[in-house]
Amino acid sequence: MREQVEIGRGRSAHRSYTFDDLDIVPSRRTRSSSAVSTAWQLDAYRFELPLLTHPTDAVVSPASAVRVGELGGLGVLNAEGIWARHAEPEKALTEIAERAASDPAAALGELQRLHAAPLQPSLLTEALERVRGAGVTLAARVSPQHARELTPTLLSAGVEILVVQGTIISAEHVGDDEGEAPLDLEDFIESLDVPVVAGGVGDYRTAMHLMRTGAAGVIVGYGQAASTSTDAVLGIGVPMATALVDAAAARRDYLDETGGRYVHVIADGGMATSGDMAKAIACGADAVMLGEQLAGADEAPGGGWYWTSAAAHPNLPRSAVVPVPQHGADLAGVLRGPAPRADGTVNLFGALRRAMAKTGYSDLKEFQRVGLSVRR
Repeated sequence: MREQVEIGRGRSAHRSYTFDDLDIVPSRRTRSSSAVSTAWQLDAYRFELPLLTHPTDAVVSPASAVRVGELGGLGVLNAEGIWARHAEPEKALTEIAERAASDPAAALGELQRLHAAPLQPSLLTEALERVRGAGVTLAARVSPQHARELTPTLLSAGVEILVVQGTIISAEHVGDDEGEAPLDLEDFIESLDVPVVAGGVGDYRTAMHLMRTGAAGVIVGYGQAASTSTDAVLGIGVPMATALVDAAAARRDYLDETGGRYVHVIADGGMATSGDMAKAIACGADAVMLGEQLAGADEAPGGGWYWTSAAAHPNLPRSAVVPVPQHGADLAGVLRGPAPRADGTVNLFGALRRAMAKTGYSDLKEFQRVGLSVRR
């Protein structure tokens, strides 16, 4: 049981930890980083980097999704984003960047306006086919609200991994008395022949519920970064280190419950540097979902600006359009190096390999057992 802290008379809360509260503990053995593997496998799909991109237009275009795939990760295109709504998406993204340069608040309104345009299946299919035609694994994200509507188009376009992602998602949603019934994730996933990754979650019980729907992976977090404001707007959030450890415990218990079905845990948010990524794996993540860290790459379609899909919500946006430091490196440099500076923002997965090697672990599953210490 997690430690309970009394916060007032008759009320207690769980003590939780961020990555800043933790350090990875060295072990008695080290190894060469060339003897370390960062590969992982989601269903039938193997990736050399434990990476999914956060599905935002600021980071993922068809071209950047292809490049991430070529580098060993998985690019996830937002099926409800600008590429699915506008025939000239590059022009729309340029307009957002230009607006943001003079007035970031106005850029948010421009983003909402662009997302008010109707989804066009033909444009979405065209964008997806550009990725599929390059021969990399094709993945796309839908919100729970539009999963039924858009999934047939996605499957027809050849999507191989489906990501059903919202800020906070659950296996059970209580709707009102009118309108279409809410999405039943278990029935939805059972009806598909492709693996589904679902999230975000922040606690053991919700993670376990999502695993029981048949999801191949569960996203922990909501992309917490400098641009997100979910905690300020909704007051909801769990520090990522604790959220991951709890989700990993759910994975272990579900593995026992099912006699061997393994569900991958994917960390989304709270990671500013490569050291934070290493701590995420150490806390039990199988892979990381990166957005802001990639937005400073030369190929990033946001043009030096970053936002999440929650920024475009018509009534209650939970992300701003914020500037990101430019790395002076392309995606290959950001992901695989070499690093021109020592701040943990470039050569992200080279740093992960080195952290694993310095603590003596040869693969990601082994590294999940590394020792951790608490600073407070």
